[in-house]
Amino acid sequence: RCGLRFITLNFASVTMPAGPFASSVGVGRAEPEWAKLNKVTGVVGKDAIFKFQSSMLGATSEAPLKLDDAIMSGDLSSAPKSVDLLIVGAGLSGAVIAERCSKELGMTSLMIDKRDHIGGNCYDYVDEHGIRASKYGAHLFHTQFERVWNYVTEFSEWIPFDHRVKGLVPDKDGVKKLVPIPPTQESVRELFQEKVGSEEEMQAWYDKERVKPTSGEPSNGEEAALSRVGPRLYERVFKHYTKKQWDKYPSELDASVLLRLPCRTSTDDRYFGDAWQALPLRGYTRIFENMLLSDPNISIRLNCDYFKEKDLKNLPKYGLLVYTGQIDSYYAALGMPKLEYRSLRFEEEYVEKPEGGFFQEAMVVNHPSPDVAFTRIVEYKHVPNQTTEVKDGRVPGTLIAREYSSADGEPYYPVPNPDNRTLYEKYAELAAKEEGVAFVGRLASYKYFNMDQAILNALEMYDNLKETGKLEPKRSPAAFGPGDGYK
Repeated sequence: RCGLRFITLNFASVTMPAGPFASSVGVGRAEPEWAKLNKVTGVVGKDAIFKFQSSMLGATSEAPLKLDDAIMSGDLSSAPKSVDLLIVGAGLSGAVIAERCSKELGMTSLMIDKRDHIGGNCYDYVDEHGIRASKYGAHLFHTQFERVWNYVTEFSEWIPFDHRVKGLVPDKDGVKKLVPIPPTQESVRELFQEKVGSEEEMQAWYDKERVKPTSGEPSNGEEAALSRVGPRLYERVFKHYTKKQWDKYPSELDASVLLRLPCRTSTDDRYFGDAWQALPLRGYTRIFENMLLSDPNISIRLNCDYFKEKDLKNLPKYGLLVYTGQIDSYYAALGMPKLEYRSLRFEEEYVEKPEGGFFQEAMVVNHPSPDVAFTRIVEYKHVPNQTTEVKDGRVPGTLIAREYSSADGEPYYPVPNPDNRTLYEKYAELAAKEEGVAFVGRLASYKYFNMDQAILNALEMYDNLKETGKLEPKRSPAAFGPGDGYK
């Protein structure tokens, strides 16, 4: 099945594809007015592995490194018998703790993970066709924290990337149009044929559209959305997309979930407004390789289940347990209810020879209408940190991933409602009394952290360890503000 034909049959009004998604500034960049706001210019950062490969081996690899048998074995008998830190999970939070504690304090760590790779949900790889892809969905790095930006550039080279999303949204006549998401002036013009050409006119349009709650304050997500964007954008862009994400209509969710809906009055079609927005030149996995693999103080065992090894009494002696998994799993023996998560299922398809080499116009195209079950389609070939083979035009096909929300599978997104918040607080009370254990990161905090938030949280916990001897947060998870969540 040809990718272009699939689009044309269903969305006759849409001219697709044309790629890679670019502007006059370059591939993966916004228009000049908005691209100049990105503080990342050119290639910045360090990649020690690439430097070593280039100078010593004369050849470099764009795919993740092959890990040695001991790391992959899951066998703790060959691991150190005593470490300062036993770290459960080889994702962002655990990696930052291990790296900082080694580099500055000389502490030893054993990292264990039940998966067969490092990097947690950030893990990406190069598939058999030569396309760089993400195993757990698209990851877009952006941050306002200069400390985080300075930190990540120690472990990778980075290139600027202004993430922009399109959506196939029905216009006033029910014909699907490809428009910017979040909605901009262009979206309103295309969908409703409104004469909106300035920020003042866009603000006036919002003011006319918005519906204030009768009680004064929105009591649920639907009232919140109507108070932010009005009924027409709510119905076309947000209502059914939310249902597909959460398996609940906005009227069944907390108002807080949809009070964050972005209301753009400008022509800025960037998804994020942060000062630093970039992609790691050789993929996210390279960051973890540079952080962990050459450090003699850090040992890793993959395919290794903490709870199983604990039951078998195979764990080494350790000074502190750093737990980055689900907090309810840690306390499963107590028989308490489980916290609720939403997961994602990825339906991948390699399209052999799409016209023009691309399946769709942008890396991410949202599908907010109820007539399709998936929420969006991601086409990895658009990103500027693709492999040299892709950028040189030697890969005629393309890889797409349709994303479906699910109640089952890997835990991605905490479900925001009063029952889950109350239950988490009970777990948090137990965790606060747990001697010799530090609960770190997204799953342990029941909080969706963006990548930069997860890194900053771990860095601040490390600061506390240096200052007070305790590996604990400097601020509550809620103090970081909302993460991106579903994109």
